[in-house]
Amino acid sequence: MLGAMRSGATLVSVLLFLGRAVGGDAWLKPTDTDTDTEDCFCHLTGVLDDCFCDIESIDDFNSYKIFPKLKKLHERDYFRYYKVNMKRPCPFWLNDGHCSINDCHVEPCSESEIPIGIKAANYNKEVNAEELQDCEEANKLGAVNSTLSNQTKEAFIDWARYDDAQDHFCELDDELSPDAEYVDLLLNPERYTGYRGWSAWRVWNSIYEENCFKPRSVYRPLNPLTPGRGDDDGEPFYNWLEGLCLEKRVFYRLISGLHASINLHLCAKYLLDDMWGRAKWGPNVEEFRFRFHPAETKGEGPRRLKNLYFLYLIQLRALSKVAVYFERSIVDLYTGNTTEDTITKKLLLEVLNETKLFPMHFDEKSMFAGDKKEAKTLKEEFRLHFKNISRIMDCVGCDKCRVWGKLQTQGLGTALKILFSEREIKNLPEHSPSAGFQLTRQEVVALLNAFNRLSTSIHELQIFKMLLTAKR
Repeated sequence: MLGAMRSGATLVSVLLFLGRAVGGDAWLKPTDTDTDTEDCFCHLTGVLDDCFCDIESIDDFNSYKIFPKLKKLHERDYFRYYKVNMKRPCPFWLNDGHCSINDCHVEPCSESEIPIGIKAANYNKEVNAEELQDCEEANKLGAVNSTLSNQTKEAFIDWARYDDAQDHFCELDDELSPDAEYVDLLLNPERYTGYRGWSAWRVWNSIYEENCFKPRSVYRPLNPLTPGRGDDDGEPFYNWLEGLCLEKRVFYRLISGLHASINLHLCAKYLLDDMWGRAKWGPNVEEFRFRFHPAETKGEGPRRLKNLYFLYLIQLRALSKVAVYFERSIVDLYTGNTTEDTITKKLLLEVLNETKLFPMHFDEKSMFAGDKKEAKTLKEEFRLHFKNISRIMDCVGCDKCRVWGKLQTQGLGTALKILFSEREIKNLPEHSPSAGFQLTRQEVVALLNAFNRLSTSIHELQIFKMLLTAKR
């Protein structure tokens, strides 16, 4: 514990030095009062709504058990390459958004940069073994195919047969589309891009107003198009929200938590200076204050941050449940490099083992209970609403925002798929593929990277807390 405290103090010193180096104290300066820390964080404590877990336990668990391991895992080859179609048109409106800085651009990977095993897995997943031998591509990948066990080949073929479209919570990109390209997530990190204004607002407004089970007569807090809001602090909205069934409350908190997490990343990796073409990125306390301080958000900020913790719990629970899927010997995180694959699988199992040890998991069995017919209808409505949100990600005008939006939405969709596939996961065979439950590589990559983003958000929240404390 003492080492962790020293490490935290060192981190604060470094951040303060960097802040002064890029322009004095302006980027750190709180507004009006020395009570920013209390105002931002005094309500961010205690037990979360709709579960029996407290924020302090999540902070400790994330800091000491999860965040360090996830940081190592997401740097491995298997998890750093994400295949995405950036050319899919927005299905709802003509996309007219754009970014204000060059960092919005995403540079796709060249064919030679992708580990050959990842390319082979995507190829084999779609065709059977006999068809492969007749393809020119099979000659190119022959050396890779020879390294695959018969069980792994069967798994690839089984994926081709398996159609779980009824279980998908996301609109998935077609990985075989000529427009689908690999993106190196390490070289294209999620951070501030300058994407804001009407285009960005329209995306989030469509998500909240049209997909969160909300009638238009109930005004969402801080909706800029709502007429005559005056000093309304949003209490009518939250009174309405608490009157909903658990499932619809959960849905809203998941979306709000995702929104808060994305905003935190933008505040933590902000463009502080771009002089002489050398960009300096770091935490921007003023931006954090603008997005989360009660005085700036009419008390809304702490609620958003609590929803971030709630989302973390949901995805943590999904990982603990799916651990048995990855513990089977038949599941390989295959890149074509045996040493790399062994290390990656070991790191993944370490993360999953930690998730199983967490003592205060969200109880997903409390959802979609009661009358079976009504529960089934509500679950399908829940799934379709979330699936529609995944389609809205194709309307994001900023390329980098779109990549990370699609990934994090797919990651959450995969977590929901896991949570509501308990029977199929329990019946997984140990040494053979399962037709009842499968995860594609894209789902696995999205699931772990999305959880890493949440873990990073909570870690960044502690940094902002230290920075605000240091300025008092």
